[in-house]
Amino acid sequence: MIQCNNWPVGFCSWSLGNDFDKIKTLVGQTGLTHVHLAATPALAADGDKFLAAVKRLHLQVSATMIDFPQEDYSTLDSIKATGGIVPDNCWNENKQRVLDAVNLTVRLDVKFLTTHFGFLDLENPAMAKKLLDRVKILADKAAKKSVILLMETGQETADELKTFLEKLNHPALAVNFDPANMILYNKGDPIQAVQTLARWIKHIHIKDAARTQTPGTWGAEVPWGKGQVGTAEFLRTLKQINFKGALAVEREAGDDRIGDIKSAVDMLKTFKG
Repeated sequence: MIQCNNWPVGFCSWSLGNDFDKIKTLVGQTGLTHVHLAATPALAADGDKFLAAVKRLHLQVSATMIDFPQEDYSTLDSIKATGGIVPDNCWNENKQRVLDAVNLTVRLDVKFLTTHFGFLDLENPAMAKKLLDRVKILADKAAKKSVILLMETGQETADELKTFLEKLNHPALAVNFDPANMILYNKGDPIQAVQTLARWIKHIHIKDAARTQTPGTWGAEVPWGKGQVGTAEFLRTLKQINFKGALAVEREAGDDRIGDIKSAVDMLKTFKG
């Protein structure tokens, strides 16, 4: 097992398009044994083939992940309108989608299911209540199956997410921390955010980014160590908060994702904090 400071190191299956030829190549070249697994292909009609491929590679699933078909990431405005479980016209379908992913997570004997629930608009009482109510419904269902839902960071500031988590105060709700998303969405400093959210952080994405110079537009994802996360300080901060979970390298841009993931893994293996 590849480790960084005793944290298991894995990768996100969707970084390689859930393509098992590419995943097999990555595993063969790196020796990675852990994966953050996309639930969508596993829930498809031929999902058993996908899960069988995971089993053949002897991959341990550190967490599952569910996304939503209506999401439009083309601009910050479009994802704010379409992201997660916020759109009313998709709520029933997406509720079932999360519950199906919870059941899959149980089948795989995995503890965590991650997702973006959508933008937290705490300044709009009606919108805030709607999201709080919907997340509670899902967290209650997850709790009955001993699954913890992990809200992924980035679409709100750390203080806003902390307020949301404190209001719900739910044992089946915690955080999948993605430092690059804090930069991509321009929602604050990832190092400070780790300290703010420390008590809820259960799983980590290893991803880097450069902040936009044009307000209202995306930042740019870059290979680990090439952006503004401050990778060494980030890892040292995880040690300081006594983080106990897994690290999953996520790469959603670039033309050499296998190479970029390998590079990140090499840096993680040699980290001396």
